[in-house]
Amino acid sequence: MNRVARIIVATLGSIFGFSGMGHGFFEILQGDVPTEGVFISAIGEAQRMWPHGNEYAVTLIPNFLISGITAMLVGLALIVWSIGFVHRKNGALILFLLFILLLLAGGGVAQILFFPWVYLVSTRINKPLAWWRRVLPARLRMPLGRLWRWGLVTGSALLVFALLVAITGFVPTVSDPEAVLATMLVCLAAEVVVLPLTFVAGFACDLATRP
Repeated sequence: MNRVARIIVATLGSIFGFSGMGHGFFEILQGDVPTEGVFISAIGEAQRMWPHGNEYAVTLIPNFLISGITAMLVGLALIVWSIGFVHRKNGALILFLLFILLLLAGGGVAQILFFPWVYLVSTRINKPLAWWRRVLPARLRMPLGRLWRWGLVTGSALLVFALLVAITGFVPTVSDPEAVLATMLVCLAAEVVVLPLTFVAGFACDLATRP
């Protein structure tokens, strides 16, 4: 087993699961009312904390209450599976299916930018990493492998911060909603760099520590 790859998947999968549960929570607050469409705002007008705090989502369930309950249950299942079972047989496939269910049950759309990469890493947890062994020189594996913890902490912090900003609109010392939105988007854009580096560093560490 590639231990570091599993830790990375467990951490990011859990964050996406909590994100889906957050969407579900606000959908529940909107009550037993119809969604009036597939594309919805998980946060209703009564619960919105700032002008851009909509938390857009997709749901095939035409009821906010039921959609919210489903999103929370699937989000919880995604967390449990990411932490305890993703390394088992068909673990990556079930992880992917849980994400699809979360996406279609109102769990939010933003994570679709990142989750496919997490899924791809999950497919390597029990693989020999032969391709990475060819492209990563042996002398670079250990120095590069030391960076995976920093990358995972940074990437996770950026994701959690962006999620909190998306809901609350709170950024210290910033009051302009457009500036707050720009800050959130910068955090998400930074993930485009941080997460791939974390994945590569994780594979490098698994190769360097393998007997």
